[in-house]
Amino acid sequence: MSPRKILLLLLLLPLVSVAQSRLGQNEVGYTIGGMNYIGDLNNQSMLGKPHLALGGFYRLNFDDRWSLRIDIDYGHVSGGDPDYIARRNLSFKSYILEGSMRVEFNFFPFSMRDDHYPWTPYLFGGLGFFAYNPKAYYTDPLSGESDWYDLQPLCTEGQGTPLAPDRQVYTLKQVSMPFGVGVKYHPSKHLTLSAEYGFRKTWTDYIDDVSTTYVDNNQLSYYQGTLAAALADRSAEVEPGYVNAAGIKRGDDSLDDWFAYFNVSVSVSFDFLFGWMVKKKCDNK
Repeated sequence: MSPRKILLLLLLLPLVSVAQSRLGQNEVGYTIGGMNYIGDLNNQSMLGKPHLALGGFYRLNFDDRWSLRIDIDYGHVSGGDPDYIARRNLSFKSYILEGSMRVEFNFFPFSMRDDHYPWTPYLFGGLGFFAYNPKAYYTDPLSGESDWYDLQPLCTEGQGTPLAPDRQVYTLKQVSMPFGVGVKYHPSKHLTLSAEYGFRKTWTDYIDDVSTTYVDNNQLSYYQGTLAAALADRSAEVEPGYVNAAGIKRGDDSLDDWFAYFNVSVSVSFDFLFGWMVKKKCDNK
């Protein structure tokens, strides 16, 4: 067993021990909602076009105020230039898989075993890790073939080439910081319904593959190929013959990209799922 797996096991053992001792305070649930992106290709708008996203989670309720939640979410985001900057003509989509651990704080004392406060607003914050892969749709003018192409290997802003030696090829796995607000409601002592809106701060400006400036398109074609040059500067598709000179602004690198996930969820207690096993063990003693 590798040192990394041993460390992970040591970190999880206390959590598993607590979970076993608090069967009725554990929940497992599913989420469904919309995921949207905030970045260069939606003018940094927080109201970008949402796409379907799904997830699952485990929640450990320490008491009626504090909970620990582990999430796995999957969805996709997209963006494209609006009419007023249509000449840039850039667009993308990216599927995102995120795993996160977060802490929730309930404003009211909330417990599935106590009907005094059947609902509560809550805040959450934590740390996550996500994978993404920006793609662009392109039709080859010579062959007429259309497809979605991965953008990161093309180094569209000269990353990792002599054209931009200060720009590193970005990785497709990054850290995120989820935080947001929600409302919980329990219609029964074993069931919790919730709705929430959460942002994901990231430390990458390349969810959309757009960040800094154009590089020389002819040189990019030489180093990375004609497809890279075609997807780095797409202005000629809307204004034939137009080519952006090296150094012209392609994106805004002063702000990193974000994404958000708004969803509704349903969860059930471990007591409901596995309580019969505990009862059976006790009955056999």
